[in-house]
Amino acid sequence: MKKERFDITGMTCSACSARVERAVTKLEGTSEVSVNLLTNSMQLSYDEEIIKPERIIQAVEQAGYGASIKGKKTDGSRLSYDAGEAIPGNEADAMKKRLLWSVVFLLPLMFIAMHRMIYALVGLPVPEIMRELFEGPQNAITFSFSQFLLVLPIMYLNRKYYINGFRNLFNGAPNMDSLVGMGSMAAALFGAFAVFRMGWGLGHGDLPLVEEYSRNLYFESAGMIVTLITVGKYLEARAKGKTGEALARLMELAPQKATVVRGGQEVSLAVEELVVGDEIIVRPGERLPADGTVISGQTSIDESAITGESLPVFKQPGDKVTSATLNKVGAIHFRADKVGGDTAISQIIRLVDEASASKAPMARLADRIAGVFVPAVIIIALLAGGIWLALGESLEFAFSIAISILVISCPCALGLATPVAIMVGTGKGAENGILIKSGEALETAQAIDTVVMDKTGTITEGKPQVTDVLAINMTEGELLSLAAALEKNSEHPLAEAVVNYAEAKGITAVEAEDFQAVIGRGVRGIINGESYLAGNEAFMEEQGMDISGYSQDLIRLSKEGKTVLLFADGKKLLGCIAVADKEKTSSLEAVKELRTMGLDVIMLTGDNERTAEAVARLLGISKFIAGVLPDMKEKQISALQSQGHRVAMIGDGINDAPALTRADLGIAIGAGTDVAMESADAVLIRSDLLDAVSAIRLSRAVIRKIKENLFWAFIYNIIGIPLAAGLLYPAFGIKLSPMIGAAAMSLSSVCVVMNALRLRSFKTHKEGTLASDNEKKKDGQETVRKEEMFMQKELKIEGMMCAHCQKHVNDALSKMAGVTGVEVNLEAGTATVTADRDIPQNEFAKVITDAGYELVG
Repeated sequence: MKKERFDITGMTCSACSARVERAVTKLEGTSEVSVNLLTNSMQLSYDEEIIKPERIIQAVEQAGYGASIKGKKTDGSRLSYDAGEAIPGNEADAMKKRLLWSVVFLLPLMFIAMHRMIYALVGLPVPEIMRELFEGPQNAITFSFSQFLLVLPIMYLNRKYYINGFRNLFNGAPNMDSLVGMGSMAAALFGAFAVFRMGWGLGHGDLPLVEEYSRNLYFESAGMIVTLITVGKYLEARAKGKTGEALARLMELAPQKATVVRGGQEVSLAVEELVVGDEIIVRPGERLPADGTVISGQTSIDESAITGESLPVFKQPGDKVTSATLNKVGAIHFRADKVGGDTAISQIIRLVDEASASKAPMARLADRIAGVFVPAVIIIALLAGGIWLALGESLEFAFSIAISILVISCPCALGLATPVAIMVGTGKGAENGILIKSGEALETAQAIDTVVMDKTGTITEGKPQVTDVLAINMTEGELLSLAAALEKNSEHPLAEAVVNYAEAKGITAVEAEDFQAVIGRGVRGIINGESYLAGNEAFMEEQGMDISGYSQDLIRLSKEGKTVLLFADGKKLLGCIAVADKEKTSSLEAVKELRTMGLDVIMLTGDNERTAEAVARLLGISKFIAGVLPDMKEKQISALQSQGHRVAMIGDGINDAPALTRADLGIAIGAGTDVAMESADAVLIRSDLLDAVSAIRLSRAVIRKIKENLFWAFIYNIIGIPLAAGLLYPAFGIKLSPMIGAAAMSLSSVCVVMNALRLRSFKTHKEGTLASDNEKKKDGQETVRKEEMFMQKELKIEGMMCAHCQKHVNDALSKMAGVTGVEVNLEAGTATVTADRDIPQNEFAKVITDAGYELVG
């Protein structure tokens, strides 16, 4: 199935989007059709062997609208924009011009039609010239015809309401334009009829008839209706423009040019011309045009646009760099690994764009209602007018009732309720490194009751380090040499820790033959003709190794939260190496926040029971599942779902992909593999578990706004239509005029959009914490947050000259006992240290001095 995005033209309300969606859904070979009124787009999957894009476009055109593949134009006449219809991207500007000219003609029209009332309100007599031109039966034709001439340009400027409205009405698919067009046109035609009746009355001396019709002209209503609707549409267009600001800012980050070394010469190329393998030079102040690997040079990179982290990251040869990030200090020379649409920024833009075009499942209800809403309103308007006539009211009264119902019942608010909230929500998430792929994922996230998280790389840093070496039947050096030889062919993070530790000790590993990895258990290989094993306790027991004599050591290390690797020669145990993977500084707080939100937190790990218990106890996780092989993770998720739980899975590796797919909500850690990120419904670019908390909170906020918007859209019509029908007229004499109905309808759409825009003030956990810290920080004085009981202190440091210095200071402070977080600001010459104990100033001074710098405050 191919996934495609189409631009749709001519839609004005949710009835339109519902009609387009029904037309395309009926086509054989299409699936997952989602039409978005806010972005005027359609997203669907289709089988290229069954149906072609041309047939899809044809189906949309037969439904009365225009379509083209996103980024392409077709020759279809329906895709040409007339003077009355805004071109996408300039919608608000075009509507503003139309609105201004409409007001230019509307003001004198309203003044002529209501001049008596206006002068009475200000307490002035009507001027003689006004009485001579427009008052009395003798001036009835002048009075009415001048209004007729003024309303014509207003109707012409807003002709799209009539053209689109009546076209869709005749096609059997009436929409918002149909309601507005019918109401305004009916008012204008009634006024024209009144002009003829007054002419007949003057010709036959029937002055009472002339007086009656001169009081019941509706030209001002015809002009006011379409002008007020345009006011609402203009405000709506401006507000809608703000919903896409996050996406627009992301698109602006990507540079247009790149300096590339080709043929030994530096040349400037458009980023579209870059190819994988190009060597690119980026100087201070420039943004990176591609993803790649640093070849030479050192610098500090501001990655806040991608990860949301404010602290620049030190880069040197061998480090990975990301497109759209900002080079702060030095020039670097890097090799392009991903270009064009494959870069990180392009993938982020694509995900946000697709998410904003998607629908939440609850929007289907609104679409189904909108599909029958407009025809029902037309029937109600005709019935209401007929009933009032039957009850003895005048034709003018019944006519006014019918027009009011037509113009107050616009389903615009219904159509905007969902997409505008999704676009603002997903954009806000993207600004903070949280990529939510669809409206469905947003709706699912708020219903989650259980969060399952992988340990390695998710809860922990994913960079384990050797902590203990216990040689039993050989020396420590011999054990490390053997361990490095076995583990250097393994891709497991624990194996990498062992190899790195051996290299740091100056031990060179020999080659192991017949290497074999036993997934979830360990490895085996032949070294110098002898067979050796390395793995966990279960693996050793399966191979018949007796480890009972060392159980106390294994229990002790496991209780300390360390993973123990055992080594044997096939006959006896040779030793063990303990490896610990440090928990991320935010993991404890994230678990606490998730539990505070009422969610069950379960840790999933391949480690043994004792190690898992130690980590779980440290983080306050009451439930954990240990000894889980990679292929069993998906089954654990399935088992929880079978118990009735709505499960979110957070993971980072290839072996997490099946579980991420199986879960109701899959959340991939951004530093993980491409496979994991493709399988997930949301991606946390910062690899911070607190962002998972923010993602769930954001989803709850978005769904709450959608529900609020749907409520107001429904309740508005539930109240508005009976009022417009004159329900309160018999008892209280209250009757809505068509002009008030038009104003109320416009206001409803604006209110829905503005309510959704309140999501822009949503604060992620990181933003909220920083704001709180900044409020509490005073001139480098210590601050203690009661809820977390940690110390935060700002240090003034002299001697830092470059990004390398910045890294030295950061590393030195990070190694101090109790330090949980360090942020070094090279430009300000400061370091902000967070710790779980009160660290004396002299300790800081010693560490800074040992690193080669000076602490001055």
